[in-house]
Amino acid sequence: MSKTPSPPGVQNRTQLRDSEIDSWWKTGVIYQIYPRSFQDRNKDGIGDIRGIEARMEYLKTLGVSAIWVSPFFKSPMKDFGYDVEDHRAIDPLFGSMEDFDSFIEKAHAHGIRVMIDLVLSHTADVHPWFAAARQSKNSEWDDCYVWADPKANGEPPNNWLSVFGGPSWTYEPQRGQYYLHNFLSSQPDLNFHSPKVQAEALAIAKWWLDRGVDGFRLDTVNFYFHDQALRDNPLAPHPDEQVVTADNPYSLQDHIHDKNQPQVCDFLSDLGTLLEEYPGAIALGEVGAISDRARALMQQYQQPGRLKLSYTFDLLSPKFSAAHFKAILNDDAEGAADVWRCLAFSNHDIRRTATRLNLTDGPTEPIASIAMGLLLSLRGTPCIYQGEELGLTEADIPYEQLVDPYGIAFWPKFKGRDGCRTPMPWSDTAAQAGFTQGEAEPWLPIPAEHLPMAVNRQLQDPESLFHQSKTLIGLHRETTAFHSERLELLDSSEDVLVFERGDGESRVLCVFNLSPKDITYTPPENWNCATPLAKGTLADTVFESGTWHLAPWAWCWMTSQSKTG
Repeated sequence: MSKTPSPPGVQNRTQLRDSEIDSWWKTGVIYQIYPRSFQDRNKDGIGDIRGIEARMEYLKTLGVSAIWVSPFFKSPMKDFGYDVEDHRAIDPLFGSMEDFDSFIEKAHAHGIRVMIDLVLSHTADVHPWFAAARQSKNSEWDDCYVWADPKANGEPPNNWLSVFGGPSWTYEPQRGQYYLHNFLSSQPDLNFHSPKVQAEALAIAKWWLDRGVDGFRLDTVNFYFHDQALRDNPLAPHPDEQVVTADNPYSLQDHIHDKNQPQVCDFLSDLGTLLEEYPGAIALGEVGAISDRARALMQQYQQPGRLKLSYTFDLLSPKFSAAHFKAILNDDAEGAADVWRCLAFSNHDIRRTATRLNLTDGPTEPIASIAMGLLLSLRGTPCIYQGEELGLTEADIPYEQLVDPYGIAFWPKFKGRDGCRTPMPWSDTAAQAGFTQGEAEPWLPIPAEHLPMAVNRQLQDPESLFHQSKTLIGLHRETTAFHSERLELLDSSEDVLVFERGDGESRVLCVFNLSPKDITYTPPENWNCATPLAKGTLADTVFESGTWHLAPWAWCWMTSQSKTG
């Protein structure tokens, strides 16, 4: 019997791994692609897999090591792909399996690894398992979801709330029971206490690894398991500031029973065992929890044989001050000293960096510049969301054009996630900014203020944020100090963040004026004669011996001319 040949992406992946060390995830930079908004090739106004492949040269030029692609699986799209109907099928909106195989092959040929967004904590309500389970308690998929009887008065079984608002329970009259959903009611939660669910989750992961992917971003990894006793959550000591909107009562509960259960670790060990069969493949987890608990979970999830990377929400907050980052770095040193973070200032759920961190409503370019410099110098693996390398701002989408159910529910105090998901502006002269060449309107409007930031303009300008981002990514890759475990905070005034990366002959001093005012900084004596390795877009920063004059939002990486000690 002849053996079925491996997909081309698998063959190329072997060559890729032969040419690079398996710790690529610790030295590289990840780039997140939201496929609906990256590039449309089939002219329907929605980005697709062929569009990503068509922009592979751009990603190679930028210098990223890997891309994380948000979901493209078959889905009713009520949460834009995070409600999965079939984990082994590509939604026709995004293309075909042949398109995916071609994309993987091209990415690997360009030296770029591909991680896909694996949504395992829930499915769409049209998933065949749920469609059968909701009809009868005798279904073979009955225990694959979380069902509970009503209280005597007909109310839900406990006080658990949905992230998207309202109770996290919906009544199913065909069964006479409630089902659990931590997000939309059309996203029923899987019951990870069921061996059948865990086996299927691992089988899905293996299926895509065999297809050629290099790993996974695990959506809502700390939501996989729930308290089987269904105990009420207590009130939180203080509201959770990391919830997207403070008007959501979800932030008022201490979520000790509906998520953050210890059984997650056992499943991650099983997943880690699978990943070890594919050299260089990794998993990256999204940990949505309050800061102290998130650090503890990261410590557990990143034990050897589990996740290589995870990220929390403390770097995704609207806080942007030296004090904020000093607190995070000090807390990490005390509570997560051996955790190698995934570093992200933005993603498809968060207001864009240049707007969110612009606390004085001044020009956004300096904010985008200093955020990129900080992201690429902290201890961990940077993850850049598409468009951040251009300094894109948050779009203000009118209510009548919103499509995000989260924003529609909490309008007007929270406008949802559409503003960070608008299409990439590839050209300021092409129709629809070069995102699509068809007559169809883009699925979200392209803001006029993004046209001056378009890729074609920035490629032609050597001083642009794109070229600065490209340079910084290259320096991050080539400078061993940024791959070091060592980050030491140094004394500085309240508006300045200063730390040293690396040790021995490879050291970098990182200085950030996180304020809208001029700052004078006196460096440590052993850094007096340092020279800039990189600096921000502001030209009026002066480095005099013994005194450095930093303009508002100025930053620099300095390299020492002498060895340590």
